[in-house]
Amino acid sequence: MSTDYLQALGLDAERLPNHVAIIMDGNGRWAQRQGLARVEGHAKGTDAVRETVEECARLGIHQLTLYCLSSENWKRPQEELDFLMTLFRHYLVAERPRIMAQSLRFSMIGRRSGLPEVVLNELDKTIELTRNNTGMMLCLAVNYGARTELMDAFRTLAKQVQSGKISPEQITESSISDALYTTGMPDPDLLIRTAGEMRVSNYLLWQISYAEIWVTQNCWPDFDRATLHQAFRDFASRVRRFGGIPAPSSIANPIVLSPQSGNTE
Repeated sequence: MSTDYLQALGLDAERLPNHVAIIMDGNGRWAQRQGLARVEGHAKGTDAVRETVEECARLGIHQLTLYCLSSENWKRPQEELDFLMTLFRHYLVAERPRIMAQSLRFSMIGRRSGLPEVVLNELDKTIELTRNNTGMMLCLAVNYGARTELMDAFRTLAKQVQSGKISPEQITESSISDALYTTGMPDPDLLIRTAGEMRVSNYLLWQISYAEIWVTQNCWPDFDRATLHQAFRDFASRVRRFGGIPAPSSIANPIVLSPQSGNTE
C-alpha cells in the first residue's frame, strides 16, 4: 500500500483496524425508497460488497467479515430468500476471478444446515481454491447467529467434559474462543453498521467485546470508499482502553459517538 495514498486519505497504516466486521443493513429500505422491489436492493448491495472488499484489501486490512444472512432471516418471504440464495451463488462464481487476482483467502462462518446444496458446493469450491492465497481473509457470515454459535460451542465443551477430556475448571476464555466458528481468527477491532440502526443484531457477540462500533445512516447499497475511509479515520481517533486507563499522552482526539450521516470526501 502506497504511503502517499494513505496520507491523501488522512489515514495511517499503524492506526488501521486489523479486523473489520460489517453489518450490511438497509438493502430493502434502499430499494423501497427508490420505488423498487426489496430484492433489487440486495442486488445493488453486491456492488457495495465488491467495492468494500477491494478497498479493504488495498489498504492492507487483515480480515473483513461480512454479515450476509442471519439465522433469523429465514423468517423473510420465501421469494426473497430464494433470490438471496441465487444471488449468493452467483456472487461466489462471478467474483472468483477478482478474489484470486487479489489473493484473498475465503472462509464462511455459520451453520451449513439449511443452505441449498448448490450454494454449499460453490462455497466449498471458493474456500478450496483460495486456500493457499496470502492476502486478506474475506469471511462471510451466512446462516449465522451469535447465540447459536455460543450454544454450539458450549455443547462441544460439554461433550469434552462428559468424555473426560477436560474438567469444568479447565474451561477458559481461550477454550471457548477455540470452540467458536471463528476459531483461529482475530477478534474484530471495528464493527461497522449501516442504515443507522444502533444494535448489534446477534452478530459476533463474544468476539466484539472490545470492538469499536461505528454507525452510518447510509443504507448498505450507498456504502462506498469514502464512507469506509471516514470509518477508519474515526477509528484512528479513538483511544482503545480495553478496560484500563490510557496514558494522558494517548488522549489526543475525542471519541465519535454520534452516527455518521454521509461522505466527507
